[in-house]
Amino acid sequence: MIDNHRRARINDCRIISLNRNHHANGNLTAVNNGDELPFDVLRTFYIYDVPGGAERGGHSHHMSQQFIIAISGSFDVTVDDGQDQFTYTLNRPYQGLLVVPGIWNRLHNFSSGSVCLVLNSHHFDEADYVRDYNKFLELKRESLE
Repeated sequence: MIDNHRRARINDCRIISLNRNHHANGNLTAVNNGDELPFDVLRTFYIYDVPGGAERGGHSHHMSQQFIIAISGSFDVTVDDGQDQFTYTLNRPYQGLLVVPGIWNRLHNFSSGSVCLVLNSHHFDEADYVRDYNKFLELKRESLE
């Protein structure tokens, strides 16, 4: 398995604005493979009913890229490359955060009723996850040697 931890930095993550189609009866935003994102979407999931004060994420990926969108409400995503951290507030359904492989991410500060949509470049594979922060830091240190 390829490990992307060695080269990933937080400034590789970025907000991507999607096209908004305005209509009198409601707006529409579409995401098409090969167009808006730098990867084809192979897995989609959403997170909702997050209790107050709870966090999600808390992991990095060896290979998977993710595009995280606040479909409803708001929440924060903190990205961490082992040296630097930055927190994005997501609160617009036409914008999302691209999280590249090798970046630790943590979702927190969910507003009541928020819905988080995640578009992923890979199918679920537990071996792709690094769920222990110390292991993550170890992978980052190995990349500096």
